[in-house]
Amino acid sequence: MNVVVLTAAGNSTRMNQDIPKQFIHVDNKPVIIHTMEAFQRHPSIDAIIVVTIDSWSEVVWAYAKQFNITKLKWVVPGGDTGQESIYNGLAELKKHLISDDVVMVHDGNRPLVTSEIISDSIATFSKYGSAVAVIPCTEVVFESNDGKSSCASTEREKLFRTQTPHTYSFGELWGAHEEAKRRGITNTAASCMLMKELGKMTYFSSGSEENLKITTLEDLRIFKALLHTKQDNWIKE
Repeated sequence: MNVVVLTAAGNSTRMNQDIPKQFIHVDNKPVIIHTMEAFQRHPSIDAIIVVTIDSWSEVVWAYAKQFNITKLKWVVPGGDTGQESIYNGLAELKKHLISDDVVMVHDGNRPLVTSEIISDSIATFSKYGSAVAVIPCTEVVFESNDGKSSCASTEREKLFRTQTPHTYSFGELWGAHEEAKRRGITNTAASCMLMKELGKMTYFSSGSEENLKITTLEDLRIFKALLHTKQDNWIKE
């Protein structure tokens, strides 16, 4: 079984809106539904679990019914941190999955994930046992101690920006979170960072510049623009 954990428990303090960003409507559809639809359409995804703000749980179920998200099986409350929220989702899945089942963790506010990204994540996991979507860093990157100046740079060819999805077997991901609790590791919002803290290798799958995470109003505007943009004929795929 391939299950997606969608994390949607943030309160959107940076967005400064009346409702959380994952529930803001774009083209008459909440962001979280845009994200869920990507996994609903993918033939390799069997089930979806959403980890969200407790008071919004019934709203998630209502939206799923309205937009025919039949793969949604569970909605659970999030925690105080991203790591806690993922743990809460995994704790629910422990009742339903076996160790070899596949778990894909994805940001609920990353709605432009494509079928190709999902497929490559699954393929990379099948080959190496884990997969983290990444894109290469194309900008020159400076290191700075004061945030104002620098004379030190880092080779961008060695730098990769992580996105989601992050894909692991349920047994490995659950074991990593249990080990984190034993060690007192509490500050890893991303599963790949938790695995790094535990000394585990990360294998890269394909991400995309368009697979943006909506955290600011500017991101929201970019998302809306991308939804309305059609590929120009002169651009080769």
